[in-house]
Amino acid sequence: MLHDELLALGLEAARRAGELLRDRRPADLGVAATKSSAIDVVTEMDLAAEKLITGFLAERRPADGILGEEGASTAGTSGVRWVVDPIDGTVNYLYGRPDWSVSIAAEYAGETVVGVVAAPMRGETYHAVRGGGAFLDGEPVRCRPAPPMDRALVSTGFNYVHKVRAHQAEVARRLIPQVRDIRRGGSAAIDLCDLACGRLDGYFERGLNPWDLAAGDLIAREGGALTGSRPGRRPDGELTVAAAPGLFEPLQALLDELGAWHD
Repeated sequence: MLHDELLALGLEAARRAGELLRDRRPADLGVAATKSSAIDVVTEMDLAAEKLITGFLAERRPADGILGEEGASTAGTSGVRWVVDPIDGTVNYLYGRPDWSVSIAAEYAGETVVGVVAAPMRGETYHAVRGGGAFLDGEPVRCRPAPPMDRALVSTGFNYVHKVRAHQAEVARRLIPQVRDIRRGGSAAIDLCDLACGRLDGYFERGLNPWDLAAGDLIAREGGALTGSRPGRRPDGELTVAAAPGLFEPLQALLDELGAWHD
């Protein structure tokens, strides 16, 4: 089946990229470029990992499209598109912190059907196939039952543009008294997988790109979570919200009220 083939390729590409990033990280790793601001960085290893992943996928499925964070863009003719983030959590990687991941999703006819997130420093790989559940190292996982809002552990992230960060900090300030606590891990893909594994109760972030959330969103949903943006919308660049049913609805409504979807 197509989904089985895509999963096998995604797992192998993520494994190879993860080993490259873990084992060949230079001791003097530095910034190769910046994007939205001076603190939104790209390292030489982001570029090397994306080249490895896209080359591997193109060799085995040359008719597929590819969208990569670091510039890879191929339209393709097969109906399949790979969405690749070679290092989700680049700043963590730059500083030698463990919470970074390789995120690879496969879309078919515009719908995400396979998601793989490898977290090499954790020694963990998460995956999901649409309709088949979520898995951690091959074992099925499920999100936690929804707690009351004031007992929810919620993760978030912050933009690299200072003006946007300032508003996000204000949203977080107003949210903190209403939940158990807030975490900021630095990898959206890992946060969404942690939600699927029961390590978080909820997650939200503004300003994500398709490669940041494609694989993690599928894994979270297949793990039993609900995901969205503003009420009635799928996750997008304005806002991504994810949580177990029962917590998702009040968390989404509160974040909408707090203006988490705008700067």
